[in-house]
Amino acid sequence: MKRISFTARPMSALQTITPLAVTMTLSLTGLTTPAAALDLQRDDVQSFVAQMVEEHGLDREYVSSVLADSKTQQSILDAMSRPAERVKPWHEYRAIFLTPKRIDAGVEFYAQHRERLELIEAETGVPPEMILGIVGVESFFGRITGSHRVIDALATLGFDYPPRAKFFRSEFQQAFLLAREEGLELDSLVGSYAGAMGPPQFIPSSYRAYAVDGDGDGQRDLIGNWDDVLASVGNYFAVHKWKAGEPVAATATLSERAAEPELQTDLKPGSSVNRLSEAGVLFATELDGDAAAGLWRLEGEKGDEYWVGFHNLYVITRYNRSVMYALAAWQLGNEIMQAADRAAGELAENAL
Repeated sequence: MKRISFTARPMSALQTITPLAVTMTLSLTGLTTPAAALDLQRDDVQSFVAQMVEEHGLDREYVSSVLADSKTQQSILDAMSRPAERVKPWHEYRAIFLTPKRIDAGVEFYAQHRERLELIEAETGVPPEMILGIVGVESFFGRITGSHRVIDALATLGFDYPPRAKFFRSEFQQAFLLAREEGLELDSLVGSYAGAMGPPQFIPSSYRAYAVDGDGDGQRDLIGNWDDVLASVGNYFAVHKWKAGEPVAATATLSERAAEPELQTDLKPGSSVNRLSEAGVLFATELDGDAAAGLWRLEGEKGDEYWVGFHNLYVITRYNRSVMYALAAWQLGNEIMQAADRAAGELAENAL
């Protein structure tokens, strides 16, 4: 990963979605298309520059030059308005990630990084399958990490996407700070339409908060260092209180005596194993009766599917706030580990 001295011309940035212009996405307003270049005379842009200078000590000319180089893009606004988690039913969403090609790639990746993954599990309690599922869903094990310049993504969403402009403008600030801390070249970083970068698709604030130096070389490189990437994903889950050895979710059915089930309306399980069982929800778990649990209904290929999610499902949604995402990442990781076990068994048989 290219690094530079921050004294010359700072750089940096990372992940999700941010800054510039004043128009809203056509899909949201039906009005004008955003300008290609950011207007530095806008009040919100001037305020952003002043904040970076006064609160964070960055050079005014440098911040202004990065903003001037940023381009707002309608394609980013369009993508933001239709994420797969919101427009696809569960069975179609799952099919994007649970494919033979992705599972085979995961088996190969696991063979290459098994030692590191086992070390991370020993240190954090986060199992290899969970980390494999995340990097498999997020970037196809590094094959798909995005093609948008991070500064364009953050400028577009931070200044031209009113519904979440405050959040993405904050991420743009985080990107500047990250660049200073890690010596990253801000204007050359590429990532998703939301500004997420590298194989783990961390946004700038997550990079700063959760990235770790996995190989002890003194750098936190989430762009090109797999040891750092895997350790950082494990650290993310550990910080969000992953419970080692506990389940993520279980399929469920409704007994004949069950009334209309009490479905989850948010991501954090709001019921318990006992309460769901007493309500006629049938599922298997070894968790105690007072353990947190919630019931979700998803659109399967053959009709409704019921899923009971536990604490660790909620932890996965801290990475991406979607139950479908959490289930897909968990299932992909499990499929990879099962395929790896089968391959190992076949090798052992052939060796006899």
